[in-house]
Amino acid sequence: MLGFKVLILAVHVLVSLICASHQYLSPAQSHETDSRKLTSVTSPESTSMIQASLGKKSRVFDVTRYGAVPNGATETSSAFLAAWHDACAHPGNATLLVPNGTFFLGPVTFEGPCQNKHSPRVTIRGILKAPSRLSSFPTSTWIVFRKLHGLNLTGETDTTTLDGQGAKAWALGSSDKKNKPLNRPISLKFAHVSNGAIRNIGLLNSKNFHMSFSHCKDIVVDGVKITAPWNSPNTDGIHISGSTNIRITSSTIGVGDDCVSIGPGTTNISIVNVMCGPGHGISIGSLGKYPKEKNVRGITVENCTINGTQNGVRVKTWPGSPPSMAANLTFQDIVMINVSNPIVIDQEYCPNHTCLNYKPSRVKLRNIHFRNIKGTYRTKSAVTLVCSSRVACENIEIVNVKLNHTTEENPLTPSFKVKGTLKGLQILA
Repeated sequence: MLGFKVLILAVHVLVSLICASHQYLSPAQSHETDSRKLTSVTSPESTSMIQASLGKKSRVFDVTRYGAVPNGATETSSAFLAAWHDACAHPGNATLLVPNGTFFLGPVTFEGPCQNKHSPRVTIRGILKAPSRLSSFPTSTWIVFRKLHGLNLTGETDTTTLDGQGAKAWALGSSDKKNKPLNRPISLKFAHVSNGAIRNIGLLNSKNFHMSFSHCKDIVVDGVKITAPWNSPNTDGIHISGSTNIRITSSTIGVGDDCVSIGPGTTNISIVNVMCGPGHGISIGSLGKYPKEKNVRGITVENCTINGTQNGVRVKTWPGSPPSMAANLTFQDIVMINVSNPIVIDQEYCPNHTCLNYKPSRVKLRNIHFRNIKGTYRTKSAVTLVCSSRVACENIEIVNVKLNHTTEENPLTPSFKVKGTLKGLQILA
């Protein structure tokens, strides 16, 4: 049929490369005396319901009772931090409540450990808006949760939004007039957080990554919605590094960079039932950019739909990298819709062609599986494997991949830059 070719890869590929040379507010008692003077948009009934659900020793710390005004213009970070201070110091169950309304919030860090060694719940019902100017951010983050155990951050589907207001920052480019890199903040960062859950949160137009995890473990991310324009720079949806046992599920991510990116030192990650697009797809890496990077192991991407992205599923490492490894990576049961590059291994990753004195990557790739991937693609090649000429790719498997070519140009044979043999590769027109 003219303009439509069907590429069927029923492949089990073993690529074995041979080396080629190879002041917070006062304590709760005094606060309660003053709270009548403060504006609150939360009804007593609403707060009582939350409190009753938490138990006798529980307490709700409503940011509006600490002075936060939900008018979208009054800066509220002092009120948020005062409410957090009291919630964190409470000996029983505590909830930090952000009620309905729009809150203009500067950079804040909610830090533990807390009184009972367990994080307060955090419930956000309204909209948080970040300052639009980069000068408002002394560090590279907007909202941070740090050193907490048992954090439960929840929102309400379709209403809770963390708006990074990133458009002005995107327009500035990547560096200032003196060629110094601009400090763009991550919208929502979790650092040293364990046994937590993030549910039903929306993130919009971050200046940098929307959500990031660093040195975290045992986290569930469920029902999040992350949105930014397709051409917004470096606006990854979720970035994970140095973390273990994180599950991302039932979420929708459409951004200007990777929907999900996996950095060094990350193990046992599941990405399940995620809608990705626009963006650059779901990526392992980039890896090998810095010395002493830790290995990546046990990443599973399954039952995902990737729509209109630059890439589908990708593994990327820098040339000239120090030695490290990425192993046991599985991409399976994935639907591609009009994706440019559905399946990619790129061990010569060098954006903007800035790499000097090119040397082969020394990131070892082992046990990478692409299984049951189907859909459509819009470029000439559905599968590109560019492995290092320095270290051997081992056990690269492609099984039951069925991709339809959607342009009138004839598709190319899948591109493999390897120094070994491909076994069991079959292409049917």
